[in-house]
Amino acid sequence: MNSLPMPAAWAGPLPSAAPPPDMALYQLPTGTYETRAALAVRGGSWRDKRHFAATAVLVRHPAGDLLIDAGFGSGVAGHVAMLPRFVRAPYRAGRTAREHLDAGGYDRGRLLGVLPTHSHWDHVSGLDSLPVPIWMNADERRYAAEDADGKVFRAVSPGHEIHEYRLDGPPYLGFPASYDVHGDGSVVVAAAGGHTTGSVVVFVTLPTGRRYAFIGDLTWQIDGISRRVERPWLLRRLADSDPELVRQGLLRVIALAGLMQVVPAHDRGAYDGIPPLPVLK
Repeated sequence: MNSLPMPAAWAGPLPSAAPPPDMALYQLPTGTYETRAALAVRGGSWRDKRHFAATAVLVRHPAGDLLIDAGFGSGVAGHVAMLPRFVRAPYRAGRTAREHLDAGGYDRGRLLGVLPTHSHWDHVSGLDSLPVPIWMNADERRYAAEDADGKVFRAVSPGHEIHEYRLDGPPYLGFPASYDVHGDGSVVVAAAGGHTTGSVVVFVTLPTGRRYAFIGDLTWQIDGISRRVERPWLLRRLADSDPELVRQGLLRVIALAGLMQVVPAHDRGAYDGIPPLPVLK
């Protein structure tokens, strides 16, 4: 299976955080698409069919809310058609993030924007029905504008304000630079380039003290953490802008796994325990 070496568990103190008492976290599942474990992680089986999640996460904070990723949009069929044929997969669309918010009677005026972990299609498709700012750092903004894998982003982003944040804060839990969204340690974005040049991990700390790491596509499935395995060689070549940086980020997250809930974007089970947004009756 060729597991990565076991990194030492994080031994330092956890960063201080003072989340407000009414802060909350919700998952907004927007659909799934199919692939095989053999294409997701080294040592995976061709017989093991995986249903990759396309899920947005709503972080509610009295200073303003954010969505981490946007999931599938209303135009997902057209977005899939923009992909090279060899990466298209059977998919099932559910409610869009906007439909989840509206069904819950959510005031979209509270939403500061969508913060994608990176700009690949399955993280930004839902921007087609969310007229809110897009939060990106300069490296990811450049990647999304120039790389072939930014095609769907370029289709859904016109008309959106781009809120460009700077990863100019201190190292955070082993990652080289950070950005504290609200200044209270409750939502911290960490530089984790490698899958794309400006991809990030979003760390969230709730008032209960529970911590989450939304790691985007450092690994597609939780097996990458629990079994310490990367993507297969060919998929690393095709999917990652810098596989070595992805490996470093994966090892950093493995070192943190005992201290927080690690959520790879496409593992449905990794969202367990995060409640759905209540629906108005």
